[in-house]
Amino acid sequence: MIEVSVEAIASHTQYYDQSLRCFTFKDFQLAPTVEEFEGILGCSIGGRKPYLFSGNRVAGIPRKFLEEKAETLASQREWVTFIDVLALLVLETILFPNVDGLVDLAAIDAFLAYHHNKESPIIAILADAYDTFNLRCEKSSARIVCCMPGLYVCLVSHIFNHESRSVCPLQGHRMCSRKDKANWEELLASMTGVSISWFPQWKEGGAGALCSCEGFPNVPLIGMKGRINYNPVLAIRQLRYLMSGAPLEETIAPFIARGFDEANTKMLQRIRKA
Repeated sequence: MIEVSVEAIASHTQYYDQSLRCFTFKDFQLAPTVEEFEGILGCSIGGRKPYLFSGNRVAGIPRKFLEEKAETLASQREWVTFIDVLALLVLETILFPNVDGLVDLAAIDAFLAYHHNKESPIIAILADAYDTFNLRCEKSSARIVCCMPGLYVCLVSHIFNHESRSVCPLQGHRMCSRKDKANWEELLASMTGVSISWFPQWKEGGAGALCSCEGFPNVPLIGMKGRINYNPVLAIRQLRYLMSGAPLEETIAPFIARGFDEANTKMLQRIRKA
């Protein structure tokens, strides 16, 4: 289990650039990418169909009910069903959190898509992260409700140059003792591009980078709240490529559409085809 530093996430949030879909620091930018979340969560999109949510997260099952159900199944030694219920609880708590004490239908839908159809939830997880930070720009009191362990591991892997040559992002994260002693507000304010670990060891051997999708100049994402894009062209150094100049405006054009009503149907169909 990853213990997330609330101070780190809160300090990191202050640097989010809503228009560029990235975190802008003194002289560099960082953006969570599909490839990084694949590595951190150990769930590659390669060879899998991406999970693309298409409903509304309006109801669900109380988390307490499922926890009590898991305890009952364990006491009855019904391990197969117990593992499924436990996996659903973990998925909801870490990947698709809900502040209302519910394991909502969106999380259940994502679990079934992965469990039965082997669909990768990475796109939806990343979409929820960007949507959360975008919402924080619109309303400062909005809570950060997304996969914070993934964001925290991603941040630490770039901020600290690990002495170990770990090929596992979680192992490298646990071995980094400096993160626990850091004053995150001061650290992030002082960071420059030359001090960043652009390409941690665990990224080596990747199969390439997703920079755009058919019909879009960047990468559209479908999450549990709607659709939002992100701009991999701004994260090109994180993918071990050199930036050759300023990106074209069209490659960083933002869009966001919350909800899944009829007005957004055409955009949803375009993204699914991409």
